[in-house]
Amino acid sequence: MQNVKAKKSLGQHFLKDLAIAEQIVDSLQNTSLYKDVLEIGPGMGILTDFLFAKKEFKTKVVDLDEESIAFLHEKFPLRQSDIIFGDFLQIDFRKIFPGPFAIIGNFPYNISTQILFNVLDNRDLVPEVVGMFQKEVAERIAGTPGGREYGILSVFMQAYYEVDVILQLNENDFQPPPKVKSAVLHFRRKENFTLPCDEKLFRKVVKAAFNMRRKTLRNALTPIVGKINSDKIPFATLRAETLSWQKFTELTNYIQELNLNPPKS
Repeated sequence: MQNVKAKKSLGQHFLKDLAIAEQIVDSLQNTSLYKDVLEIGPGMGILTDFLFAKKEFKTKVVDLDEESIAFLHEKFPLRQSDIIFGDFLQIDFRKIFPGPFAIIGNFPYNISTQILFNVLDNRDLVPEVVGMFQKEVAERIAGTPGGREYGILSVFMQAYYEVDVILQLNENDFQPPPKVKSAVLHFRRKENFTLPCDEKLFRKVVKAAFNMRRKTLRNALTPIVGKINSDKIPFATLRAETLSWQKFTELTNYIQELNLNPPKS
């Protein structure tokens, strides 16, 4: 069985260390909320080995690499129906899983943030995620307000999930070695949680604030609230990266009130 060649175009770097692979799989803990698991980008199946061995999981894997799919079909001949050739970003999960499922993987670095935005859009189905990221991306997602790394995805993911960095890896833990260090993030969805503001407006406010992150919120949010209101919003003199997700919900609620009850000019 010939090894799969890692493809730069697909952002592939295959994990080598079996002990690390087992630790990553064992990080899936909220199994009372799901039985199905989807692995993204299995490559040569180092995580897949441990996932398929766990009888409490019903694991499927998805990969866009035909060479990887052929390799996995040969490696796991009795599990071919669980090995999906396809693009994770285009999958209709409800056609694959009857209910909630966890996501795990050594995520292709070139689509790792897209994977999380997809998770957000399907968070009613995804109670837990364990994924490998480029270290600086992981630090941004798990970052705290005030840090340079803190951004849109930090706010969105932390609003709906508890986020933890559980492992940090060096370049030589992969083949071929990437030019960056890596980290594994663990996401646990907040159960029985409702965002305390209008979700659509929340997303609009957060994106507008960070798209002009060098400006104060007064200036960044003028297109949403209007010039007449820009001085009245909470945190007007601050910049986006200083606000926690909770403060963004406060800001969103204030802006919604402005929209419902605009001041008389």
